[in-house]
Amino acid sequence: MEFLLRLSRNIDRLNERIGRAAYWLTLVMVGVGSWNVFGRYVGRAVGQNLSSNALLEIQWYLFDLVFLLGTAYTLKHNNHVRVDVIQSRLTPKQKAWVDLVGSLLFLIPFCTMILFYSTGSVVNSWKLLENSPDPGGLVRYPIKTMILVSFGLLILQGISQAIKNLDFVVNHSDKTD
Repeated sequence: MEFLLRLSRNIDRLNERIGRAAYWLTLVMVGVGSWNVFGRYVGRAVGQNLSSNALLEIQWYLFDLVFLLGTAYTLKHNNHVRVDVIQSRLTPKQKAWVDLVGSLLFLIPFCTMILFYSTGSVVNSWKLLENSPDPGGLVRYPIKTMILVSFGLLILQGISQAIKNLDFVVNHSDKTD
């Protein structure tokens, strides 16, 4: 079990770092978005185009990255939406069981399915060196690759959560059970 807990800590550390990077990307995204708004309105007033399709797409790519890279971080910090009507009535050990079963039967298989079905699209995007259809737009294949990275990180965090919940179930008594 010690090996698994060490693995869990390493996964947690990885997703913590990536989640913090996503936090900073949020600030960059707000800056780019603000420039896009400023450029659009001031550009109209002075008769210049101060924004571009590339800047608009960068804003969208940053938005994508914040969410794609933030999912595992959010799971690590237990901030995903829960049905508190049920969850609030459970003992800590029962909650650990629900989370363990949820990770093993739902989260990890669902993420694996997403990886399976999206890999072909990502590979095809790389083969075509897919670009935006908009003039001056950006390439699409790097952002599509982040779908695979995101769900891979989510699987890893699901494994980490399962390990921690298994450890709790096995090594902690719950007096109210």
